[in-house]
Amino acid sequence: MGARRPRTGDRRRNGRTEEGPRRIAGRRDARRAAGIAGYPVARRRAVRHIARDGSQPHRPLRPPHRRPISAAHLERLLRRAKLAGGARVLDLGCGQAPWILRALELYPEATADGVDISGDGLAAAAEDADRRGLSDRLRLHEAKAADFTAAEPYDLVLCVGATHAFGGLTETLRAVRRHLRPAGLALVGEGFWERPPGQEVLDGLGAAPDEYADLAGTVARAEGAGYAVVHAHTSTLAEWDEYEWSWTGTLTRWALDHPGPDGDAALATAREHRDLWLGGYRGVLGFVTFLLRDLR
Repeated sequence: MGARRPRTGDRRRNGRTEEGPRRIAGRRDARRAAGIAGYPVARRRAVRHIARDGSQPHRPLRPPHRRPISAAHLERLLRRAKLAGGARVLDLGCGQAPWILRALELYPEATADGVDISGDGLAAAAEDADRRGLSDRLRLHEAKAADFTAAEPYDLVLCVGATHAFGGLTETLRAVRRHLRPAGLALVGEGFWERPPGQEVLDGLGAAPDEYADLAGTVARAEGAGYAVVHAHTSTLAEWDEYEWSWTGTLTRWALDHPGPDGDAALATAREHRDLWLGGYRGVLGFVTFLLRDLR
């Protein structure tokens, strides 16, 4: 039997799914159709849209990169976790769950839970799990990451590019600890300032100067929360560029294939975001993915 596709309004408790009232879908704009739901143009944090795989009711082109990190570097981090047989893995803000699906392939005895607010993203994750033969070891939960609870702790908890769901890096690490077994591992991705941002960049991102630290300060924040940095990957400019071109290109192609008000709005969104990236935060906003060990 394949992985169950969670319906909007479903909730899972103690491993069982309860049917909630299904939301009546309203008008879906082009940003949701392109798989980037929840990212308001040029006026919120750029890192926020990294985490939001969004819904895809028309199943248009899917950007191949959901965060500015390559598949090869992702795999290196997962391999460095060196999970034991029977490990439990949790991804908070999983989107279409590419990270935990790859973890299940690397660790054949592991099981995983993915949590996200996007029912369409989770449905896509369930389809991918079916295709890859991983459905029997994957559980998907449509819920806010901050509200998720589980009866047993996990060996590895992921939260990559979704720290906004908890209010920042420090708060995220506190929340992650609630799900970890003692001395468990966390894989957490966060933005940082490659160089001090100008006011125009801050205004475009809707960010405060101290919202992110530099790389050294970001390491200090992680270790100050009671973790040791076991390893990390600092995303390269090439990874950022691939991510951003994929993001804007997917939306642009969708817009051109859907002429009319929605297509026009989508094209304006893509171009405004591209201008903010190329003329603003490119080379200013960085992204680091930590492999951390809880020091409890």
